[in-house]
Amino acid sequence: MISLRFRQISTASPSAFLPVVGLLVIVFALLIPAPGRAQQALGLQSPQTVGPSAQSFQGSVAAGDVSAQPVDLSLDDAIQRGLKNNLGVILSATQTASARGQRLSQLQTLLPTVDGSFKDTVMQADLPAEGLRIPGFPTIIGPFGYQDLRGSLSWSLVNVASMRNYLASRHNFNAAQLSAADARDLVVLTVGNAYLLVVADQTQIDSVQSQVTTSKVSLDQATANHDAGTAPKLDVLRAQVDYQTLEQQLIVAKNALEKDKLALARTIGLPLAQAFNLTDHAPYAAFDQLDVDATIRQAHANRKDLAALLEQTKASEDQRKAATADRFPTLSFNGDYGDIGVNLKHSHGTEDLTGAISFPLFAEFALRGEAQVAQSQLDVAKAQLSDKNAQVDADVRDALLDIASAQKQVEVAKSSVDLANEALKEAQDRYANGVSDNLAVSQAEQSVAQANDQYVSSLYRHNVAKLSLARALGAGQSYQSYLGGK
Repeated sequence: MISLRFRQISTASPSAFLPVVGLLVIVFALLIPAPGRAQQALGLQSPQTVGPSAQSFQGSVAAGDVSAQPVDLSLDDAIQRGLKNNLGVILSATQTASARGQRLSQLQTLLPTVDGSFKDTVMQADLPAEGLRIPGFPTIIGPFGYQDLRGSLSWSLVNVASMRNYLASRHNFNAAQLSAADARDLVVLTVGNAYLLVVADQTQIDSVQSQVTTSKVSLDQATANHDAGTAPKLDVLRAQVDYQTLEQQLIVAKNALEKDKLALARTIGLPLAQAFNLTDHAPYAAFDQLDVDATIRQAHANRKDLAALLEQTKASEDQRKAATADRFPTLSFNGDYGDIGVNLKHSHGTEDLTGAISFPLFAEFALRGEAQVAQSQLDVAKAQLSDKNAQVDADVRDALLDIASAQKQVEVAKSSVDLANEALKEAQDRYANGVSDNLAVSQAEQSVAQANDQYVSSLYRHNVAKLSLARALGAGQSYQSYLGGK
């Protein structure tokens, strides 16, 4: 290291320097952090912050009081609650705040650091205890002391590595902001999926309840025929088994509804004890065919998670350059100025100025190791970015395939429901007229139940696929235009 050191002791009057020094010390001490705090952010490590996981979006922070009256909840209301209270959004916000703090810490390494200090020292020496026994000389010296009011400045004038680390922290902050925006799209998908599942449960309950009512009519009819002596006991037993089976399905469906309502409340931060009713339903709306290539280009332009990964790759590139820049010379400046004396009224101004140029002479293993670590991080970031580009393509194509498939399933299932209901009516009429037993009625009721299940499931898959497409295109918060068809 080559250093230039200049030291000067000023004998100027204390009254000329004391007010200025005191003012500078107070101002800079309040505005600029201490060097120890700034140096904690140095290095290639990312901020140690707990970020959101896939499971985080299933949770939330409960908000609001429990009301005795049920709350009416639309899909838009649920999504807006989720955007405020969902745990994934909250963790994304904390991660952004941490990245902002790291960026500020890295910025401080490029700025001067100013500290102030005041010392009031009192000393007393015991000469015999120090091994000094001088005849005729006092054994105890003191007490004596001095006061020192001082301001110091430290500034790394040229440090390429610090500059590169700061640029990396800026990219990490941008990536955190983009990840927070992407988390909002994930909340829309998560909450929308939970809401549509509850809607499907309610539709399923209505369907099963209707089947229970129809089965009860068949049971009453079989019982009446048996009592009249026109039908065997087997018809009654068969009708009773069908009726009780549907009652069991209704119990299971109601239980599934309550559990899925709890899951929905968890995603939006609604207190679990709060009863609520859904006001929106999910009617079928055919989805227009889209240009696949244009849709993929739209996804690449709008996906926030892809943009965040690109920023992280840029940050890794700057960190790799910072590792190389550790071989470059650095220019630093250190100085202090203050008053020292028996007291501040009887003191002298002193100053100490040091300029230094330093560079590593032999730290080859450390420098190579740091460069290899940074390069490996860059390679990982590039590989993840390449994979994310392919994943964006796959997400769009998967969503379009799911929409097309579910759309056909809805149309077929709706036709199956109509045919099954017609067959059930025909079987009931034949049984009522004594043409056949109720075996055909039982089979027709099972066909109706199966057709209704398929219709509800396919309608749910169709709407969820449209939500998935909105998320795949980076347009999750425009979900309404997708659910209603496009």
